[in-house]
Amino acid sequence: MEMSFREKSALGFLVLFSLAGAFYAWEVIGAGLAMGDVPPPSFKLAAVYVGLVVLGAIVSQASIAASSADEADLPADERERVAIDRAGNWSGIMLAFGVIAGVLHFYAYEDGRLMFHVVVGALMLSQIADYAFQIWLFRRGVA
Repeated sequence: MEMSFREKSALGFLVLFSLAGAFYAWEVIGAGLAMGDVPPPSFKLAAVYVGLVVLGAIVSQASIAASSADEADLPADERERVAIDRAGNWSGIMLAFGVIAGVLHFYAYEDGRLMFHVVVGALMLSQIADYAFQIWLFRRGVA
């Protein structure tokens, strides 16, 4: 079965956000091990992460659009809209769980640095889950 434009796009973003998130986690964990404590938020690391995501999105979406030029400008059909909406709802629940976990940890231990990294990690994981859910729902044929 050939992949639709939106499925290819979701797969591109899934790979992109997974790699960028792994880079971010690697840097935070490495800094934490070097410090022996939770590292503070880093504007430089956040800027590099955002730059990687933006550059990767431009390259991946341009190449996907070039390979599927006839589909790239079409709006999402009914089935795709349902899948995208449902995936967004599920990933939103994951985001809420991660944010609540970070806030509860902060309430118990007053560690704002860790809360920051937990919330940012929850944002990254929920975005990855959103695209993974979209692909799964596209393949499943949600009605």
